[in-house]
Amino acid sequence: MSNTSQQYDAAVALCQALFEKKMHDYGCAWRILRTPSLTDQIFIKAQRIRTLQKNKTQKVEEGQVSEFIGIVNYCVMAIIQLEQGVAEQPDMDAETVMNHYTHQLAQTKALMEAKNHDYGEAWRDMRVSSLTDLILQKLLRVKQIEDNDGITLVSEGLEANYQDMINYALFALIHMEAI
Repeated sequence: MSNTSQQYDAAVALCQALFEKKMHDYGCAWRILRTPSLTDQIFIKAQRIRTLQKNKTQKVEEGQVSEFIGIVNYCVMAIIQLEQGVAEQPDMDAETVMNHYTHQLAQTKALMEAKNHDYGEAWRDMRVSSLTDLILQKLLRVKQIEDNDGITLVSEGLEANYQDMINYALFALIHMEAI
């Protein structure tokens, strides 16, 4: 598992580096987005990945790696929004945001380690296209939960679904040797 932990950390570092640069350029303007808006942004990225995987050609330079990074970062934003609530104006400095980012990814890594132990690293034998499909399935679940005002009867809530999507996207980055 130490190799998985190192690879996971390297994939997280790739995502975090881009997140920090975007925080520099845009600040935390995303704090005004409601969670369903973030869900839709994640959906757009996952759908583009699936289209690229099916078509094998692309007309926009950014490829699957940048879209998986985007999925990770938008999922972290969504979890922060769930925890902090939506702001009317950007309300956090870069240091505060990065503390939240680091905290959420540490919790998500702990979840990965627990599930990875129980599932025996099954993700290593999965295709990137299957990870994409699982992300899309989780997105459809999240949309349904959002349509139900966040209320579930027996299912995991929004945060757990976002965490799973983060982990699937990080696994895809590891598979694609983006790190």
